Amino acid sequence: MKDDRGGQILLVLLAAAIVLVPILNGLPSDSALHLPTYTVTLIGKYLTLALLAVAVDLVWGYLGILTLGHGAFFALGGYAMGMYLMRQIGDRGVYGNPELPDFMVFLNWQELPWFWQGFDQFWFAAIMVMLAPGILAFVFGALAFRSRVSGVYLSIITQALTFALMLAFYRNEMGFGGNNGLTDFKDLLGFNLQSDSTRIGLFIASALALAFSYLLCRYLMQSRLGRVCVAVRDAESRARFMGYRVENVKLWVFTISAMIAGVAGALYVPQVGIINPNEFSPLNSIEVVVWVAVGGRATLYGAVVGALVINYAKSYFTAELPDIWLFALGGLFVLVTLLLPRGITGLLRPKEAV
Repeated sequence: MKDDRGGQILLVLLAAAIVLVPILNGLPSDSALHLPTYTVTLIGKYLTLALLAVAVDLVWGYLGILTLGHGAFFALGGYAMGMYLMRQIGDRGVYGNPELPDFMVFLNWQELPWFWQGFDQFWFAAIMVMLAPGILAFVFGALAFRSRVSGVYLSIITQALTFALMLAFYRNEMGFGGNNGLTDFKDLLGFNLQSDSTRIGLFIASALALAFSYLLCRYLMQSRLGRVCVAVRDAESRARFMGYRVENVKLWVFTISAMIAGVAGALYVPQVGIINPNEFSPLNSIEVVVWVAVGGRATLYGAVVGALVINYAKSYFTAELPDIWLFALGGLFVLVTLLLPRGITGLLRPKEAV
């Protein structure tokens, strides 16, 4: 905790990327240093996934809560942003209805559902990006932590939560587009989502969100709250005996983590152009845990490293060798578990730093 050299390197690299990526993207397309807009978008997507990994590391690395349901908070934030983007389409949709999204017109909906009200305003959508996953995490945590559910039982319950939400969002009557989800986005704050400048803006927003969230999580974990979190992780019964309200510590950190995951989902959606129930898949949440384990738990920057390395490998293998990607991922996880129990970043930090 005292030596944050890895975090400092991360922040420097993010600052450099914010400066260099727009410059390289603006170079002539025939230049050897030109960075295509597609690559800019891909990097921006990686940064949002790294932000999700930081959220998971906050609760798994420092509280010892192995969450297998953070994909649900990520997806809820994504749906909140997707609803705003759908409202911005207006009468430019296939059916030309200025109020109802195309999927609602297709399903013969007569009016906009009450829970879609307000999503024509960006400020409202931005609040819901954090509020929706935050409320779900708070309610879930209040029930689970105060009942002293922990360990593998809590992991299974979080996985069941995201699976239940996935099944619910697949239903057309829920009003979220069913299995097709929300797509065909056009504008964000009046800017064309397909333009190079908007893609650069989304990349910069993703980098800034990752830097800010890292600093926030690092501040929390270096405070008294962070020391209590580590005490709860290492000796929960002893921390409870000393008078700490363990359930409250877990509840608030879990809620903050869920809100960060919601922001990650909101930044992810306009860059990939779609949000559907597949984002709730329990497999996605399990993958995030693998990212954190590979990068290194209880470091925050290790989660970023793991997310970037594995997602880059995923992009490569699914394009070049799609049949072996899952085997490669499983083999990497086993290899790291056996040979690098402290993750990739564990090679660069002393044992006492954790």
